[in-house]
Amino acid sequence: MRASGAVAGLRRFRGAAPSVRRSAGPKRTGERCDLCGTELPADHRHLLQLEERRIDCACEACFALRSGDPEYRPTGTRVVWLDELEMSDELWASFQIPIGLAFLMRSSAVDRVAALYPSPAGATECELYLESWNRLCADNPVLDGLETDGEALIVNRLADPPQYAIAPIDDCYRLVGIVKTSWEGISGGAGLERAIAGFFDDLRERAGAR
Repeated sequence: MRASGAVAGLRRFRGAAPSVRRSAGPKRTGERCDLCGTELPADHRHLLQLEERRIDCACEACFALRSGDPEYRPTGTRVVWLDELEMSDELWASFQIPIGLAFLMRSSAVDRVAALYPSPAGATECELYLESWNRLCADNPVLDGLETDGEALIVNRLADPPQYAIAPIDDCYRLVGIVKTSWEGISGGAGLERAIAGFFDDLRERAGAR
């Protein structure tokens, strides 16, 4: 599926139940720490609550205190643009992810690789076939270093050519928020495709890719 099918692919999941309580999006001054209520600056840290896969905003004190807790993990920090990632149409089809926009993460909560895709209702998880993931890693050793819980491989096969990046998990949930807030009307609207494209342009810039 490419950009022309982006809206059609997402439309089918408009009523899907979300799998997370909160997604990380652009932060504004005045937002508060989800753990202690302290007012936060616009640029602050995030923690992933493992059981619910929920992104919590954290002040510096709570981040330092709670990042070692069994129920939390710090979100990742690196963005790696993967122009050379190899993924054939046949291999992608074997994942059986219903749309061409998803992120794949190693989850300690379920002790496996999880695949999630954004929909107008939130992040939706689908079963990931381990054999397909192992084939992808064999073809792309860079994925062996994927940080458990903290970061994910983001796949955008709505673009032509497809786009791939390793990104912090809070950025992945920011994409979920972008899809939810950019959706207009029944079909999603032209703004949805522009918003998705802008998200990946930002990732590429942050990775220093040309």
